[in-house]
Amino acid sequence: MSDKKYTKVGIGVMIQNEKGQVLLGLRKGSHGEGEWSFPGGHLEFGETVFETAQREVKEETGLEVDQFQVISVADELRYIKTDDKHYLNIGVKAIYKGGEPKLMEPDKCEKWQWFDLDALPEKILEGTDWTIRNFKANRIYKPAR
Repeated sequence: MSDKKYTKVGIGVMIQNEKGQVLLGLRKGSHGEGEWSFPGGHLEFGETVFETAQREVKEETGLEVDQFQVISVADELRYIKTDDKHYLNIGVKAIYKGGEPKLMEPDKCEKWQWFDLDALPEKILEGTDWTIRNFKANRIYKPAR
């Protein structure tokens, strides 16, 4: 068995409602427990970034979204020492088509909540934080170091 470590690709989806608020879920049962994050997950083999974004939003919230746009690429390094995880996080913006988010994976998420971009909770998952920072700064990528 090899001790080689691999970087994973995570997709986070920034959904904004008609008020400009973003949807965040309070994580539980995995790395980043107790932190807020966008819906999202791992890019699967053979799947495009936008297919992953659409699938993950549906699986986690029950919402339908479309008109995807890559808005951020970030090195997620905060969890290397604590969870032995390194992610390349791709932030995707999606258009919200309406409806109320449902708690589809209660073992992974405690609740979904809409937040104003200027009134976000304190504890935010690193990939989500980078996506928000890059979006606000109107840039795609800023090195983590």
